[in-house]
Amino acid sequence: MLSRTADHLYWMARYIERAENMARVLDVTYNMSLVPNAAVSESALWLPALEISGNVDAYEEEYGEYTAAGVIHYLAMDTGNPSSIYNALRNARENARAVRVAMTSETWENINALWLEFTQFIGQDLAKSGLREFCDWVKARSHLFRGVCFGTMLRDDAFSFVRLGTFIERADNTARLLDVKYHILLPSEEEVGGAVDYYEWSAVLRSVSAFQAYQKIFSDTIEPWRVAELLVLRRDMPRSLHACFDEITPILEQLSGSRHTECKRLAGELHARLRYGKMQHIFQKGLHEFLTDFIDLNNKLGAEVHKTFLSITAA
Repeated sequence: MLSRTADHLYWMARYIERAENMARVLDVTYNMSLVPNAAVSESALWLPALEISGNVDAYEEEYGEYTAAGVIHYLAMDTGNPSSIYNALRNARENARAVRVAMTSETWENINALWLEFTQFIGQDLAKSGLREFCDWVKARSHLFRGVCFGTMLRDDAFSFVRLGTFIERADNTARLLDVKYHILLPSEEEVGGAVDYYEWSAVLRSVSAFQAYQKIFSDTIEPWRVAELLVLRRDMPRSLHACFDEITPILEQLSGSRHTECKRLAGELHARLRYGKMQHIFQKGLHEFLTDFIDLNNKLGAEVHKTFLSITAA
C-alpha cells in the first residue's frame, strides 16, 4: 500500500475517534455542571475540558476567561481550533475523499453523509440549547462509521490502518480523561465519598460508556481506584488502555511482518506494562505519573508509526 493512502486512512480514523472523544468530554462536563455545587466555579468546572484536549493556552489567547459558552464553542465549532469537532469531522471527510477507491462505497457514503448532516449544527448556539443532542449525534455517527468499516471492508492493510488510527487515538483520550479527573478534579478530603464526588465519578464512567460495566464487574459503590483499574488494566473494557493495546500490538506485528520496527517494539513494551501491571504498584508510584508517561509514549508510538509507514520515505 502507498504511504500516502495509508496516511489518509489512518488519520481519517483518528479524526473520527477524536470527534467522538471531544463530544464525550463536552457531554460529561455539561452533565457535571448540572450538579449543584457552590464550591466549584464555572471556570473550575470547564477548565478540565480544555486540559484534556491540551488547548488551555490557545483558548486563553482567543477567549480569555473560562465560560461554558466559550469552552463549548471552542471545542465544538471553532474553526481555528485544530482539535475542535468541526475540524476533526472536516479533516476526516477530506482524508476519506482523497482515498475513496481504498475503501468501500458504503464507508465513503457514510462519512460524506456525516459531514453533510453536521452542517445543520453550524451557527447554532450549543451552549444555550441542544448540546446533549449534538454530542449524542456525534457519538452515534462515530459508532455507525466504525460499524460500516467493520462490516464492509476487506481485512487488508487499509482496514488495519483504519483500526490502528482508531485505537491509538482512543488510548490517548482515555488516559487524558482519567488523568484530569485524578490530577485536577480530585476533591478535598471532606468531599471524598460525598454525593458530588460520586456523581463526578459516575459522569466519568458514563463518558467512556463504562458505567454499566463497572456495576456488573464490581457490584459496589464507585471507588476511584476501581475506576482506574477498569479504564487502565481491564482488557474486557472496550475503551481501556489495555483493550486498546490488545488491538494495536497485533496490527503492528502484522504490518511490520518480519521487519524489526521501533513502533512494534514500543507497542509491545506498552502492552506488557498493561498486561502484567498491577494497580497497587501503579498507585504506589503515582497514577498521574503513570498516565503522563503513558501519554508521552503513546505519542511517541504515533510518531514512529508515521516514520515507519506513513512518511514518503517509508519502506
